[in-house]
Amino acid sequence: MANKLGRGLAIRAINPNAIYNIINETVDGYESIEWLDGTAPISDADIDTKLAELQAIEDAKPSKQDLKTSAKAKLIAGEALTEDEANTIVL
Repeated sequence: MANKLGRGLAIRAINPNAIYNIINETVDGYESIEWLDGTAPISDADIDTKLAELQAIEDAKPSKQDLKTSAKAKLIAGEALTEDEANTIVL
């Protein structure tokens, strides 16, 4: 699946204190990254690797519809819900 997450998320996952400016970021890429205030540059390869990791985690999460379906089945069967399933129920 294509990456839906921005490069900034990957940068912050690697270095939460990074100060940077991504120049001309689009869905297809970016022009450059400007590292500010002495932030150590992070290589494109490291950013791409982290972005792929984060995207895999995101893709593995069940959809809201899947959680609702699971919650309904468990309620009917009298089983306990997970927190994520319970959060789909609007009271």
